Amino acid sequence: MANQENTIFSAAVLTISDKGSMGERVDTAGPAVSKILLDAKFQISTESLVPDDRDQIIQFLCYQSDEARVNLVVTAGGTGLSRRDITPQATEEVIDFRVLGMEEAMRSGSLGFTPLSMLSRSVVGVRGKTLIINLPGSERGASENLSIVVPVLHHACAQLAGVDEMNVHR
Repeated sequence: MANQENTIFSAAVLTISDKGSMGERVDTAGPAVSKILLDAKFQISTESLVPDDRDQIIQFLCYQSDEARVNLVVTAGGTGLSRRDITPQATEEVIDFRVLGMEEAMRSGSLGFTPLSMLSRSVVGVRGKTLIINLPGSERGASENLSIVVPVLHHACAQLAGVDEMNVHR
């Protein structure tokens, strides 16, 4: 049996930002997310940037899950309260089920960094065999939230992929 900690899992990173997609702002959240995932031994298959557009977000999530079959999709941006923040709604449209424990861990864990984490509407869910995680759009917020769930990502991806399910590390 393969050890899940030695298994290389694939990840896709999507930044959602109107200003970033128009070249009005440099995206630092996406590259920060990719670096954390690379350090956690994930293989980054793609990094993309789209505006806060429901159809483009859904298309990316579905393609990465259904066609590219990546193990993990991480989005950065569009999780706040403004009218244009629609990442959670788009994610909810395509997932099979939510992973509430990861959502709760990110929100409660990031409260130690900023009270603004109470305003996060980040969704974590599964589509097929792909784990999808929404993060805030700022580099700091994305990095802090991702660092909270990094310790369980390999195990979650292994469970979804059916890799070494009998060798569960607790």
